[in-house]
Amino acid sequence: MPSTPAKTPPARATADESADAFAALRKILSVHAKGLKVIADGPKGYSLNTPYSEQWKKELFFGGVQVMKNYVSFHLFPVYMFPDLLDGISEGLKAKMQGKSCFNFRAPDETLFRELAALARAGLARMKAEKLF
Repeated sequence: MPSTPAKTPPARATADESADAFAALRKILSVHAKGLKVIADGPKGYSLNTPYSEQWKKELFFGGVQVMKNYVSFHLFPVYMFPDLLDGISEGLKAKMQGKSCFNFRAPDETLFRELAALARAGLARMKAEKLF
């Protein structure tokens, strides 16, 4: 019986790649900080909430970036609330999805980051249009 080749574990991101990915992903969110509330801002994470929502009686999570051991995660809550925002996203961005509202990157990807920036703008606009804050 032929043996199956051992799977090679995915390459880990270098420290420079992780730092560059984190900085670029943080920038995607931080351009919206003026209208939102910064909850975390450090070398391992950045997070934004909406202002207090009368409808929900609390602040709502908007998005965050988190440095993990092997990748950097970008969370965008509006795509969880409004999955139709994902209609038409590229196959490349779909491949980076983990779960319903998380995208994982090992290194910067200018093309996908531009697409994420547009998705973040659309998500914020949708939350405002739905009067969630």
